Amino acid sequence: MSSTLYGIKNCDTVRAARRWLEQHNIDYHFHDVRDQPLDSSQLHHWLNELGRDKLVNKRSTTWKQLDAEQRDNLDDDSAVQLLLAHPTLMKRPLLDTGSSLTLGFKAEHYQSLFTHHTL
Repeated sequence: MSSTLYGIKNCDTVRAARRWLEQHNIDYHFHDVRDQPLDSSQLHHWLNELGRDKLVNKRSTTWKQLDAEQRDNLDDDSAVQLLLAHPTLMKRPLLDTGSSLTLGFKAEHYQSLFTHHTL
């Protein structure tokens, strides 16, 4: 089974994750969330699995450009709507192995993940 890496192609961390996966011959599909929009059911699933505070990148430039009301009244439904409208609000990369979801990239974590899971 192939993994899917979600992110944007010009993000340095996403590039590092893609490079690592390729260097380790891991079969994966890259999904650019700007070019291929996500759907609300997928985002709701990720929010349920990961939590709003992990999935929404509150340190991003996009977050800082939102008005105070949007930031202060964030719940799961409004988070989904914001992520649909502004995909760069998502912490990235998000790796879906089919059996687990991982946010961010650390080579040691990916090594551990792919050593312990048969994909």
